Amino acid sequence: MQINTNVAALTTVRNLSSAHTAFGKSVERLSSGLRINRAGDDAAGLSLNEKLRAQLVGTNQSVRDAQDAISMIQTAEGALTEVHAMLQRMRELAVQFLNDTLTSNDRNAIITELNQLDAEIDAIAGRTTFNGQFLLKGALDGGAAAIGVHQGSELRKGSFNADILVTDVTFTLAADGTDAADTYFFSWDAATGLLTATRQSEGATATYDTDSSLLTAAGDADSFTLDFTTGSDVTLEVQALSGFADSDDIGLFLTATGTGSLRTTLTGGNKSAQYQLGPDSGQVMRVDFEEVTASSLSYNIAPLEPALGSSAVAFMVELDADIQEVSEIRSNLGAAANRLAGAINANNIAAENTSAAESRILDVDVSSESVNLGRLRILEQAGVAVLAQANLAPQTVLRLLI
Repeated sequence: MQINTNVAALTTVRNLSSAHTAFGKSVERLSSGLRINRAGDDAAGLSLNEKLRAQLVGTNQSVRDAQDAISMIQTAEGALTEVHAMLQRMRELAVQFLNDTLTSNDRNAIITELNQLDAEIDAIAGRTTFNGQFLLKGALDGGAAAIGVHQGSELRKGSFNADILVTDVTFTLAADGTDAADTYFFSWDAATGLLTATRQSEGATATYDTDSSLLTAAGDADSFTLDFTTGSDVTLEVQALSGFADSDDIGLFLTATGTGSLRTTLTGGNKSAQYQLGPDSGQVMRVDFEEVTASSLSYNIAPLEPALGSSAVAFMVELDADIQEVSEIRSNLGAAANRLAGAINANNIAAENTSAAESRILDVDVSSESVNLGRLRILEQAGVAVLAQANLAPQTVLRLLI
């Protein structure tokens, strides 16, 4: 028997310490509700759980993204409902216009209402926005700046009340895939009427003779192409607006002044929106927001003659085509909204299943852990009692000394 080293007490202390540590972890699990409170509790489980958490957070966010997308689509579709109603009213007036019971004054009144409806269709396109993005102008950014020329840009001629509208910017990619969405210097020679564009990326140039333009008065439209010897070509479609003087104004608008140059970024009008449908990259869908303005539709009020009711026949045919076009646009938006609704339901189911999988890894089984806590409590209490007895054991040596 030894008194300097109490092996029984040391063994008891070791076991008691283990039981106390395990008891503390069990209490932590039950109080936090988590089986894994730190990486040491289950390193592999923690790694898997974090992957599932990323999927779950991303899936929940994609549900909110899809809900916002539906709101955006419904905003556009709601506006098109009114455009449809106006086109139907126009057609109703055209049918009335054909009736020879009307006088010229009556038909003039109809033309007046048609012009008001025409103006309101454009006004609707200008008011229909979602988070600052134009939905019915054919370009979601709908910008109107002289620097950054893109579809929908309105370019002004200095301080004069004259401007042109860029209705489209189209890039033709070269065989090597060169992208023409670049930065350009525009210069214009008033004497020769030559507009020169220099592409910044590699210094390639292209020219256009503004004297050959069809733009001679407000309301005219033209399309001109900048043919580069290398890389891509750029086609711009423009329409003259109020105060337009002549075709030379193209050069004035793109260069700001008759001499000198303007650095301008040409970008194609982005009419499509990309929506995130899932937690991972590439899980997207695109929805086109077509231009629906008075200028984009095919009807033309100008040829209507008050003295000749039959002039409305062609107008009716044009309106029929426009009604069909708007119907197709609305149908496409409705189909996209339905797809997004389906994606929301699928993502909600995926989030539910992912949450269940995460719970099985991360959450504590309270019933099982309660049993374990009771076992550890007994071991800890027993360890304390045994340690007390082990500490008394050396006292038996005293009997040998008496």
